[in-house]
Amino acid sequence: MSYIMEKGTREPEQMVKLREVTTEHPASVMMSAPEQACFFTMLMKLIGAKKTIEVGVFTGYSTLATALGLPEDGKVIALDISDEYTAIGRPYWKAAGVEGKIDLQIGPAAASLDKLIEAGGANQYDFAFVDADKPNYQLYYEKLLVLIKPGGLITIDNVLWSGRVVDNSVNDESTVAIRNLNAFISADKRVEIVMLPIGDGVSFVRKI
Repeated sequence: MSYIMEKGTREPEQMVKLREVTTEHPASVMMSAPEQACFFTMLMKLIGAKKTIEVGVFTGYSTLATALGLPEDGKVIALDISDEYTAIGRPYWKAAGVEGKIDLQIGPAAASLDKLIEAGGANQYDFAFVDADKPNYQLYYEKLLVLIKPGGLITIDNVLWSGRVVDNSVNDESTVAIRNLNAFISADKRVEIVMLPIGDGVSFVRKI
């Protein structure tokens, strides 16, 4: 992995700094893998994304990665319940020059997504990234399907869950939620899906 980061990825300075700070956090396991985050920066450019949603921000490392891939008039609607965690990343957003692209909304994500729908946001967003409380993944998925435009992408993190999804002896709430969502999306005719072993597994879900 160090070879990939050294020779195959150009991680911007402020992402490096925020990653290093986050690595020292007791909950650092919640941070996205750096190669995944850097790929998202490129992905935003590849798909021409302008309006995006992130469900689960933590310290804002992946938020920063997404914002760096957006045009000057792009926007990330960043949803999280923790002002404490997100405060860690804000200075790095500012230093990277993307603070104005990030609309941080603190509160329960489901309610925030409902507000976006009520405000006429259906079929208006190009991209969404979900990396939050696993038991609510399917709830977020359904709301995001309303908000994402046809041809847009929903990306879902931790879909391999360190291999626990294929271990039928593991049946805690989060594992069962991810396992059930994976099975549901696999059969969902409203979308196309590719699951890739990036980080802890990411599903790329394209709305038809």
